[in-house]
Amino acid sequence: MREKHSFLSKCKNLFFKLKNKINTFKNREKKPHPHLDRAVVIMNKYSLVFHLLLSCFLVLVIECISRRNVLSAFSFIAGHTIAYLYNSFIIFASLSLVYLIRRRTLARLLISGFWLFLGTINGVILSKRVTPFGFTDLKCLSDLFAMQNTKYFTFGEALAVIIVVGLFLLFCIWLFIKGPKYQGKINWIVSPLMVAVIFLMLPVTTKAAQSNNIVASYFANIAQGYENYGFVYGFSSSVVDRGMSKPDSYSEERIAKIGASVPEETTEAAEDAPNIIVVLLESFVDPSDVKFLHTSEDPVPNFHNLLNNYSSGYLKVPVVGAGTANTEFEVLTGMSMQYFGTGEYPYKTTLKEIDSCESIASDLGSLGYGTHVVHNNGGNFYSRANAFSLMGFDSFTSKECMNIQEYTPLGSWPTDNILISETLKAMDSTPDQSDLVYTITVQGHGDYPTEKILENPEIAVSGAADEASNNRWEYYINMIHEVDKFIGNLTEELSKRDEKTIVVFFGDHLPTMGLTDDDMVSGDIFKTKYVTWNNFNLPKQDADCAAYELLANITNQLDIHKGTMFSYIQSQKGSASYDENLENLQYDLLYGKRYAYNGTDKYPASDLVMGIDDVTINSVWKSDDNKLCIYGSGFTPWTKIYVNGEKVSTSFLGSTMLKINLDDIEDGDTIVANIVGSSSTIFRSSNEFLYEDPDVEHTEEPATETEQPSTDTEGSTQSTEKSTEQSSEQSLSGAGTATDQSVEHAVNTPLTQN
Repeated sequence: MREKHSFLSKCKNLFFKLKNKINTFKNREKKPHPHLDRAVVIMNKYSLVFHLLLSCFLVLVIECISRRNVLSAFSFIAGHTIAYLYNSFIIFASLSLVYLIRRRTLARLLISGFWLFLGTINGVILSKRVTPFGFTDLKCLSDLFAMQNTKYFTFGEALAVIIVVGLFLLFCIWLFIKGPKYQGKINWIVSPLMVAVIFLMLPVTTKAAQSNNIVASYFANIAQGYENYGFVYGFSSSVVDRGMSKPDSYSEERIAKIGASVPEETTEAAEDAPNIIVVLLESFVDPSDVKFLHTSEDPVPNFHNLLNNYSSGYLKVPVVGAGTANTEFEVLTGMSMQYFGTGEYPYKTTLKEIDSCESIASDLGSLGYGTHVVHNNGGNFYSRANAFSLMGFDSFTSKECMNIQEYTPLGSWPTDNILISETLKAMDSTPDQSDLVYTITVQGHGDYPTEKILENPEIAVSGAADEASNNRWEYYINMIHEVDKFIGNLTEELSKRDEKTIVVFFGDHLPTMGLTDDDMVSGDIFKTKYVTWNNFNLPKQDADCAAYELLANITNQLDIHKGTMFSYIQSQKGSASYDENLENLQYDLLYGKRYAYNGTDKYPASDLVMGIDDVTINSVWKSDDNKLCIYGSGFTPWTKIYVNGEKVSTSFLGSTMLKINLDDIEDGDTIVANIVGSSSTIFRSSNEFLYEDPDVEHTEEPATETEQPSTDTEGSTQSTEKSTEQSSEQSLSGAGTATDQSVEHAVNTPLTQN
């Protein structure tokens, strides 16, 4: 008790000492700084002029950082002078807040630092990807941290940011204590009124600027929009212009009228309905569509074979260089990104706020299809696990559920060949159903190196502007050459199956190569290509379309007429009110009253199952190196052992064997093998396994007539296994945890490594 009292007394004395030192520091007589005082007086007297000059200067600096080039920043000012001044006015408006407080120098520093910080983030992001920084990126912070220690986000970069921000905040604290304060009288009527007027001018000037084409209200290409209209305006519009605005004509009567114009859904479940495989080809462009590019041979012969012999065409996509999830959203839902705000990612915004989202999966699922997603990248990236559940998919095999061993030469991305077996496995998991499988490739993904990586490339490439650009193109072309082999191998494997099947391959966007409209045979950097394959003699019907129309066209050819958006597109495309009604329907399903469903929950979210294979623990064995070997099945490099619910360091030795340290486990502990995604999300769990240390003496219960004890060989590990039938039924709901498990006892003999 006396020790506790002594400790509290010491803490109290330390507190008072610190308090006295702070007061002494604050009350210390300030040394005169005549030059600084004179500058403060001038800034206060001519503050509006100073704010205007400061705003213009900040925009210049931000553009230099964002463009990573001073000449490009001045080129923007010269070519888009009024847009530059409008960006300056946005910062000017934010600086007007200083008139409401006395510590105006500190406030100016904080506001200026805020804008410079955003501009710096944009510059860093643009050095890693094509798409600039927008408000929606703040909702992707979990993805950012999931990518740490990759080429996108390193520990060194994170540390540098923390240090710089920390030093800035320390300086602000010092300025708060020692900095000057406005000594004049604040007029609490005039000052707030002036600030209010300035902020009210923002929407007025914005409307005027948009009406006169000084800035745009919608960025079809967000990167081009930021470049043409400036970062400050681009980022600000991404803050205020989110989601979908309610169409002026939206009403229950309007939706009823649209519904009446669409023929009734007549498609019913059919035993011979074809499998539909939809394959997103990451960053895929037909090399023959790039005017200046020359290759030693055709890099994509399989793609061109499908182009010439099966239905194909150009695909109008909503993004260029990046933004895969937005093309994906259009293809799967039949909804258009043009009605959303700047830089919107519905997966990260809209689909976090609603309880379901009708898609091709929910439409075909209602016809008895098994619906699956296969992707050799993280299950949480773009919040896909959540999105696919809302869309009604049955299963999602992400990279965490795959035993990935092969990577691209840079080691950045898995190769795509593993997707063939995973796609077939998904189809085989529902043997009595037709299947929809949505397969997402990743091998063509950037970044593409400027130095020569491939010493003896299979495809030689020339025609780019310089050696560095040629190296990038050579690496990229050889990667999509491998993707083309994947296309050929997948269709070959599917042709061996006695099932009617159609495959749709499409490029999600052009690669991050700085291509312009003039570089493309199509004359449009927002056009990729799609091709198809089938094994039941479907007539070739070429057609160009938007991404959100693609699957409506395909299902129309298959005589499948199902779904709110797809049925509307099939029957009303080309009509006078097509776009307006499309916007109304889309708003109704995502933000409105869902009049199209007549007040019912027509397409509820699914209990998404992560992966196809069960994860099981069969036995354990003590090794000579102070390790515990865990034998089972369904293990992947992302499988971690949890002891009594706590994750322990796990070594992956193969799909049937894991290792942990013996120091992490004791007799009587429970072991579970979990497949773990980013943010420690548990995607799938094994049975529970009760560990019994063979070096600890156990008291055995006497045997009965119906249950005899088994005898292990000398040196074996005797354990009790809690097995479960839950693996195939296990679903991802929220974070994804194991279902309740039934218990049966078994004694395991030791296993040796194969």
